[in-house]
Amino acid sequence: MLINETSKLTSLTKKAIEYYMEQKLICPKILDNGYRDFSENDIDCLRKIYVFRKLGLSIVEIKSALADKTNNTLQKISVQRELTIQRDQTKKSILDQLSFDKDYSEILKELKTLEQRSTVTEKILEAFPDYFGRFICLHFAYFLKEPITTSVQQSAYKEIISFLDNVPTLQLTEDLKLFLIENTKDFKTENIHEMIESTKQSIENPNIFLTENKEAIERYLEYKKSEEYKNSPVYKIHNIFKEFNKTSGYYEVFIPAMKKLSSSYSAYCKQMELANETLLLQYPEFNQLNN
Repeated sequence: MLINETSKLTSLTKKAIEYYMEQKLICPKILDNGYRDFSENDIDCLRKIYVFRKLGLSIVEIKSALADKTNNTLQKISVQRELTIQRDQTKKSILDQLSFDKDYSEILKELKTLEQRSTVTEKILEAFPDYFGRFICLHFAYFLKEPITTSVQQSAYKEIISFLDNVPTLQLTEDLKLFLIENTKDFKTENIHEMIESTKQSIENPNIFLTENKEAIERYLEYKKSEEYKNSPVYKIHNIFKEFNKTSGYYEVFIPAMKKLSSSYSAYCKQMELANETLLLQYPEFNQLNN
């Protein structure tokens, strides 16, 4: 198919198609007469590019998305867009404050906090691959809303950045990667926020939670003891993550620093620890099953 017909089918101008060829996004066959012959795959690719460009993706992002058959790249870009929207909302709030003559020195502190929070979330997203990176990025972003004002917070911030810059790569086999991608492809930002809110509510009064969910907890315990669970991808992934977190410094460096950086996260962790103690009193087998 020649470029004129390709242009009509893809809603792209000839100049746009030529530009994407220069960027190596498509490589149509060259005929003996010098004309370019666009295949069905080229047409399909150009249609995707058209959509990506309408959504504001850069050429670099489009290259990554086209090369990724799992759509994980698009999910990562979606998280980045979500974080950008949150930052823009904060900036709008700061502009509103300026319009009411708020002191500029206070505004500068807020902007610095916003930049530091952005650095932490973006580095988390880069440091941990695929679903794990998206999950913990959005999980911790939930707690990174307070200003960094003390020397303890500043030190914790530096520890976190150093950890994220040097954390080893998490290794998963291809089958486990595919399992994770397939089972988390519909997991959105709202799901993570809902999960955190639900957890916060359940740990506020763990005795009530345990009483109301007794049957579900006992079924879960039975499943954790079963051969079905021990032979499942979930079990393998759980053990890989557990070992990675132990050896990477995640528990010894990252989590303690996050508690120092965010008082809301520290309070959340303390409540989780109290709830866990209550759980183990009623179900001591949980301790054995998780070790």
